[in-house]
Amino acid sequence: MTYILIFISAVFVNNIVLAQFLGICPFLGVSKKIETALGMSGAVAFVMTIATIFTYIIQKAVLEPFNIGFLQTITFILIIAALVQLVEIILKKVSPALYQALGVFLPLITTNCAILGVAILVIQKDMNMLESVVFAISTAIGFGLALVLFAGIREQLSMAKLPKGMQGTPISLLTAGLLAMAFMGFAGIVK
Repeated sequence: MTYILIFISAVFVNNIVLAQFLGICPFLGVSKKIETALGMSGAVAFVMTIATIFTYIIQKAVLEPFNIGFLQTITFILIIAALVQLVEIILKKVSPALYQALGVFLPLITTNCAILGVAILVIQKDMNMLESVVFAISTAIGFGLALVLFAGIREQLSMAKLPKGMQGTPISLLTAGLLAMAFMGFAGIVK
């Protein structure tokens, strides 16, 4: 039951983008096409899950035993950067089309504060390894859901006739706000 609550909470109630406002750069930058949003969601899910596992192990095996918790942030950033480089190399070889589609946005995963946020949140919430992995996967699903929904809405908006002052960024920000308000409706489900 705990894992189901973690899942529902991470995907809907405390969505990393729409409720906690982490990962806004790729949310706004990669959300013009659903295909690119799906690719970014997959890359973020992979990196977020693997990064959470590695950072959890480093925290429990190195930082806490040696009482050097003050190095947590820089250590986690270095681990995430290394994992992003790994994903970039794999995508370049496995799916060159997806690699080209992501283009400049792939390095954004390195600075995606959602990944660092999840790595730090699992430590702050004192989760065990399995709970951490469930939380990371659930958060990645929530990130992907928000990104794909937003991309779908933006694709539809690109075909709509909008006043000149609302085209581009203004309508995107307004839509993101409305999407965040829609997700607030899930707040009563889980405490």
